Amino acid sequence: MTRATSIDAVILDYNGVIGLQPTRAHWLRLARTASWPEDDLTGFQRAFWNDRDLYDAGQLSDLAYWARVLGAHPGPRLLRELLAADTNMWTETDESVLAVLRRAHAMGMPMVLLSNAPAHLSTVLDTHGWRRLMTQALYSARLEVCKPDPAAYQHAVRATGVRDPRRVLFVDDRADNCQAAARSGLQTLHYTGSSDVLQEALVLAA
Repeated sequence: MTRATSIDAVILDYNGVIGLQPTRAHWLRLARTASWPEDDLTGFQRAFWNDRDLYDAGQLSDLAYWARVLGAHPGPRLLRELLAADTNMWTETDESVLAVLRRAHAMGMPMVLLSNAPAHLSTVLDTHGWRRLMTQALYSARLEVCKPDPAAYQHAVRATGVRDPRRVLFVDDRADNCQAAARSGLQTLHYTGSSDVLQEALVLAA
């Protein structure tokens, strides 16, 4: 973690910080929806991730992305089912993290979400109650750029309203995203699951 004595705003990742990682049951449900052999979950996950960055960056439509995963175009009904199962994997949240964010929000800490997420998931996340804690929510599909591209951090810093990135804390569960944020001048917290550490960084540093 790189930190100064205090911060004026926070930029938060979604998945792995606010959002819980998908379980094996989530993955199996999605694989079954895709009619993928149940004994080849690893193969399905490989196909799922192969072009996910392009999908997250808004460079592939829902149809184009799932056609690449499946190797054939899904019909309208199957596409709706795939989107529902995919979205369901990413919408469960960590209540201990949200409790920290509520305290930080009550203290007046500006918080901006910066998430690599496709358009469909972004729209769903914006309907959740925790979204009101965020000053703004920035999603890669809307920005057309994914972390760890420096442009993603530049967008997020501007959204905080803080001129000096050294006064902004970036929180993410991926070390490479934190390293890129540090190169952009931000303070960073590589989040590994301890809401107590997050509490110290957000509330005590405010």
